[in-house]
Amino acid sequence: MKFGTKALHAGIEPDPGTGAIMTPIFQTSTYVQNGIGNHKGFEYSRTGNPTRQALEKNIAALENGNYGACFGSGLAAIDCVMKMLNPGDEVISTNDLYGGSYRIFKTIFEKYGIKFHFVDMTKPTRVEAVINENTKLIWIETPTNPMMNIIDIRSVVSLAKNRGILVAVDNTFATPFLQQPLDLGADIVMHSATKYLGGHSDVVMGALVVKDDNLASEIYRIQNSSGAVTGPMDSFLVLRGIKTLHLRMQRHCENGEAIAYFLKGEEKVDKVYWPGFEEHPNHHVAREQMSGFGGMISFTLKGNKVEDAKQLVASTKVFSLAESLGGVESLIGHPATMTHASIPKEEREKAGVVDSLIRLSVGVEDVEDLKLDLEQALNAF
Repeated sequence: MKFGTKALHAGIEPDPGTGAIMTPIFQTSTYVQNGIGNHKGFEYSRTGNPTRQALEKNIAALENGNYGACFGSGLAAIDCVMKMLNPGDEVISTNDLYGGSYRIFKTIFEKYGIKFHFVDMTKPTRVEAVINENTKLIWIETPTNPMMNIIDIRSVVSLAKNRGILVAVDNTFATPFLQQPLDLGADIVMHSATKYLGGHSDVVMGALVVKDDNLASEIYRIQNSSGAVTGPMDSFLVLRGIKTLHLRMQRHCENGEAIAYFLKGEEKVDKVYWPGFEEHPNHHVAREQMSGFGGMISFTLKGNKVEDAKQLVASTKVFSLAESLGGVESLIGHPATMTHASIPKEEREKAGVVDSLIRLSVGVEDVEDLKLDLEQALNAF
């Protein structure tokens, strides 16, 4: 079954009671049993809900996985993965990381005795240099947030497999339409379903997908025990969003490419970070493990003045100044003061998150309007 067909049909059946083609919203907390232990597969909605279950099966199919689990947010999904670890375990992650991921690692799990190493993962040798007998998990973002760095998933997996180390990939930026980490050897895929999977900026949700039976059992145990599940209405909204994921991603990619080249030609723009450029670091890896380069772009301004960046993001009219990404509408943000403010300034700047860095989530509007909007904003300072 091809991707577009999966998006519409995988894990989804017409309602047996009514024939409804759309998965019903099972807005219920509990389920009547015919006798003790004699039920129709559902007991309590924290443990399982038919709407959520349909979504979990759908997302798993899109990632070519066997099991999916949905959570109240992307960070709740990350929280689940971290709870598989024990005090004394060590985690390797990229030094260019979403601020919320960094925050949960450093301020929540580090105090429970888990040690984190943040390294430049664009070269696998740097990952190998910090692996030791306590390393239990390698956490990858690719493309990274916000520098769009590309990490070679296969190469990292080759370092981990013979050492019994789990590899998890945050696939939020690429989506399963552009990249399928499980097929590259990863053990766990994580999504902030808030972003491209939902696609309409109307829901907050996270998801995990795995192939392995034992990993799935542990994820479901933690999901049920910790209770950070998503509700049926949100599950319905993401199911609806996924039905157009392939169509939206095609437009995101087309618009993203056009905006990337537009910015590259602007006099006030210094560097443009987009994996589709041949000179982008690890562009060859992106070509091999991705089917397109997405709609996320970051760029810096000449002079690196935070005042210029703030003026620009305040001047756009089609691009909305907001956190988040992946919706149909275009968004603009200033990572240093918004999405990555929780990372210390020195660490941010080492990874390239300087004061003038601006991140774009290029939406599906008419691209000429997006260019005109950025042009007038660049002329505002």
